[in-house]
This record gives sequence, structure tokens and C-alpha cells, in this order.
Amino acid sequence: MQYKKRYDGRGHDETRPIIAKAGVLQNADGSAYFKIGETIAYAAVYGPREMYPRRLADPKRGVLRVNYNMMPFSGPGERNRPGPNRRAKEISMVSEKALLPAVDLEKYPNCVIDVFIELPQTDAGSRCAGICAASIALADAGITMQDMVPAIAVGYVGDTPVVDLSYDEEQPEGMEAVDVPVALIPSTGEITLLQMDGIVDAEQLNTLLEKAKDACAVIAQKQREALQEKYLGDADEE
Repeated sequence: MQYKKRYDGRGHDETRPIIAKAGVLQNADGSAYFKIGETIAYAAVYGPREMYPRRLADPKRGVLRVNYNMMPFSGPGERNRPGPNRRAKEISMVSEKALLPAVDLEKYPNCVIDVFIELPQTDAGSRCAGICAASIALADAGITMQDMVPAIAVGYVGDTPVVDLSYDEEQPEGMEAVDVPVALIPSTGEITLLQMDGIVDAEQLNTLLEKAKDACAVIAQKQREALQEKYLGDADEE
């Protein structure tokens, strides 16, 4: 079934409106705010700092730890249970793996870098928003990185490929939906996150990946602009 007009009127290749900011939390070593549509993610980075207990330290490279949390009343669906849960642990793990290839941990032996992602408001695409915020926060903390890590969910609503599914598009009335979160490193094209909720064939997946790459290029530019606004903006004022 063709999905001709999106519920919110966007083009099929268009993301929801994006706002990205760096340095939004005073006491963190690096922080960021990332909003896409009605989904809001904050990220805070602490470190690099010495790893404790020391038996967990790696003398050859640092350790990256990511903690993802959706606040209890953040989503449009049922209330989330506060505290750690299976979904939060799974998203923490995949977010960590999505960011790892871009971070040069060999610069930080025996150290740990902690990333905390908080979602106070969500309307689909929460893990991707969290990864986008975390990438900005890592750069804001001065962590050596290969590149930014943008992320976006692409998929199908009916027979139509779309970029950045909304909550309504994840559960369309009378149609099947496929949701594919993707994260990548723009300078190399390396895909660091690829998950799938639904079934597509190889040709459909390739179509979605091409759309994800284009959308991630736009998001990466927003991430860079957030950092430029903080650091170059201050320089211009002086």
C-alpha cells in the first residue's frame, strides 16, 4: 500500500525539525542538547578520568561507558518504569557500540569516559537522538574523535520508504511499518549501528541505507554547527 502523504506533511526524505546545542550543562566536562521533532535528548560526558576500581582499567586504551535513560513520563505511550530496565540496557549497549569506532580510546589508557543520555520527551527515534547528542557532548568534552556520529531511523510505511519515522508512522493504521535505526561515520561511510524492526529484502535495505546516508550528512552538519556556535561564537564576541 502506498503512503502518499505523511501524517505531519513532510516530504518522504525530510527529517523532522532539528535543534542541536553544545555545552548546555555547567558541571559536565562536555554536554549537548539534541531535539528532532518532539524527541529531546540531553547528553553529559564526564572524563577522561582514572578508572576505579583499577582492575577494570586497560593500560593500552580507555574505556567508554554509555548509560541511556528515558524519563518515566517522556513518551506518548505507557509510562516507563523508573530505573534500569532491559530496554534501557540494550539501548545503552548499542549506543556505546555506535560511538566506539569514532572515539580514539588509545589516547586515554587507564581512563574511563562516561556518557549519560537522558530523554525527558520522546516521539520516536529516541536512540538515534541520544547518539546524536552524545556525539556532540564527546566533542564538547575535547575527546579525540575521528568524526561526528549522526544517527537516524529510516524505514517503510506501507510500500513507501521514508526518513525519520514519527511515533504515528511506527504504528500506521491499516499498514505495515519497518523501522531501521542507522548510525554512521560520515567521513568514512562506516555504519556503526544497524538495527531493524520489520522485514525488508536486500534491495529495499539498500534503498533505506542510501536515504540514511543523505539524512546523516544533514545531521552531521547540524552537530558541527552546534560546536561552532559555542566555540567560534564566543571568539566572535571577543
